Amino acid sequence: MLKRTVALALGLSLGVSSAAFAATWTGGDDLPTNPLACDGTPGKVEAKPYDGGVPTNAPDRKGKQIKVVDVPKLIGIGYFNATSKGIADAAKELGNVDAKTDGPTQANIDQQISFIDNYITSGVDGILFAANDPVAIAPVLKKALAAGINVVGYDANSEPDARQWFVNQAEFNGIAKALVDNMAKEIGEDGSFAIVTSTFTTPNQARWISEMAAYQEKCHPNMKWLETVEAQEDNVLSFNQATTLINKHGADLKGIFGMTSVATPASAEAVTQAGQCGKVAVVGLATPNAMKPYVAKDCVKSVVLWNPVDLGYAAMQVLRATADGDLKPGATSVKAGKLGELQVINGSEILLGAPYTFTKENINDFDF
Repeated sequence: MLKRTVALALGLSLGVSSAAFAATWTGGDDLPTNPLACDGTPGKVEAKPYDGGVPTNAPDRKGKQIKVVDVPKLIGIGYFNATSKGIADAAKELGNVDAKTDGPTQANIDQQISFIDNYITSGVDGILFAANDPVAIAPVLKKALAAGINVVGYDANSEPDARQWFVNQAEFNGIAKALVDNMAKEIGEDGSFAIVTSTFTTPNQARWISEMAAYQEKCHPNMKWLETVEAQEDNVLSFNQATTLINKHGADLKGIFGMTSVATPASAEAVTQAGQCGKVAVVGLATPNAMKPYVAKDCVKSVVLWNPVDLGYAAMQVLRATADGDLKPGATSVKAGKLGELQVINGSEILLGAPYTFTKENINDFDF
């Protein structure tokens, strides 16, 4: 699905001009984009038929105690610690869910598949996941559905028919707009930027980057995209990649986007150690606690995210509603405990809400 092409080919596939890009792979995918209006007018959500999967001969689980395993991209980092907390909070509130988080310590799709496969064999009623690769993870998720297991994704999707529902933290074009608008505000309409992402095949990041490309060309056409580099959700590699970008591009580099909760603080640390605070802006996705030191020093002004605790909480609520038969194909909303009713979009996605920008004025109000 993903094609490593020169910038011209990417520009043609996204409907954007090649002038906005250097002759490098941007890290986006080749799916159609839907950039939001430059003036902030909300995009329209069109109803689509259910396109998720269906478990085979699933037993009646309505109101019964269920065993659920959460297998995120990796464990041991702040972001997925937060989603895990949300899952545990929802399970405790529901009272009839035994939930645990388990998974690889590196963002490795083969290891993630092995964890899921092992839990299919050992026996669970439900699987929550955040995919490292949307295509590679699909067969093992379909195996889970074939075994009658309820399957719900969050954070990073699989192919739709490999799970029943996906809880989307925010729509991709909404994240793209928030990131690009904040960067333009900091570096100006003709500033040059680069990206530190996880991998070019990580589904949510590839989608964000494609939407960023389309929105940037539409609303900030004079900004220049230097390149995108992979850092594997690794702190040291993210720091090194950001440092390389600073050294390679020199004064041409005005901003770095961090596309992961690891890459953003690591990029901020690289900028700090290079003595480039105030000269190289860092805008990205990260948890507030990881960014507070850099925001306090005015080295970072904009951190874009959603509440990952709420994301995990919503995913657990959706899985419970699915297991109970209360959330069925064709539904337009689902009750999600303290979050109220969440809307169904794109056929089989549940939307958590709009992205949030953390700044020096509000970041200390949050603790995750």
